[in-house]
Amino acid sequence: MIEADGLTKRYGEATAVDGLSFRVEPGRVTGFLGPNGAGKSTTMRMVLGLDLPTSGTVTVGGRPFGGLVWPLHEVGALIDAGAVHPGRSAYHHLLALAVANGIGRRRVLEVIGAVGLESVARQRVGGFSLGMRQRLGIAAALLGDPRVLLFDEPVNGLDPDGILWIRTLMRSLAGEGRTVLVSSHLMSEMALTADHLLVIGRGRLLADAPLSEFIAAHSADEVRVRVDDPALLARELDAIGATPLWETDGTLRVRGLPSRRIGEIAAARRLVVRQLADVQASLEEAYFRMTAEAVTYRTAAPIEQGSEDTSWAG
Repeated sequence: MIEADGLTKRYGEATAVDGLSFRVEPGRVTGFLGPNGAGKSTTMRMVLGLDLPTSGTVTVGGRPFGGLVWPLHEVGALIDAGAVHPGRSAYHHLLALAVANGIGRRRVLEVIGAVGLESVARQRVGGFSLGMRQRLGIAAALLGDPRVLLFDEPVNGLDPDGILWIRTLMRSLAGEGRTVLVSSHLMSEMALTADHLLVIGRGRLLADAPLSEFIAAHSADEVRVRVDDPALLARELDAIGATPLWETDGTLRVRGLPSRRIGEIAAARRLVVRQLADVQASLEEAYFRMTAEAVTYRTAAPIEQGSEDTSWAG
């Protein structure tokens, strides 16, 4: 288990993490979400003892990371796939980590096989693609067979087969009762992988909930309805203050009225109802609604050529 209590990190006057308190439980994949600059990477670095908190605490299995005697046996992490000496082979990179943590050579060969790098294990890492480096980083995280695992953007550079593999791996690790924390900007992957979500913005906790509850809580109140005379239904709905929105196939998306009431109105007008369903947001839609006010780096509308405002450049 990972547990944070009032975790805070300041850099001068800037606050990267602001009083975070949460628990990452074993037996499930916890997705760690937030806009760029939200404090996700800083939080993960504090879990791993790479950054020291300004205040508050964070523990792994009830102890600070710095108090672990053989850290790779208890915590595995992929934080920066590029943090490998380019002149070393994949095998010797993992072997150095293994020797420093009292792990045998056989385990090195096992994790190389587990991530599919057997054919390039003796090649220098400097010639690896990003996807190959990601696999090497995952091998390092698995090296000590730890009970707690942290992955920061683990699918970067992976092809579709590799993405499916890492998704299956994370779920299987959680299924074994391990604690798995995954940070990612790919909402489609989080929707398929995570059981629980931690969402932060501007260093503060915005949500700590099961995936299904998070989506339900941040879904718009909409109903999709198809009838044989949608124009008539739209007028009836508009007259009582609901908001019917047209889709290209003639379906109505209705806001401001529950599906049961819409069905009653259609029945009263003798309209044949061909579809009537509550609309649930995707994880991406729910996430954007939750974090709309917490975005630090907001993209402006496209700028026409020759019209840039460069006054900020001095």
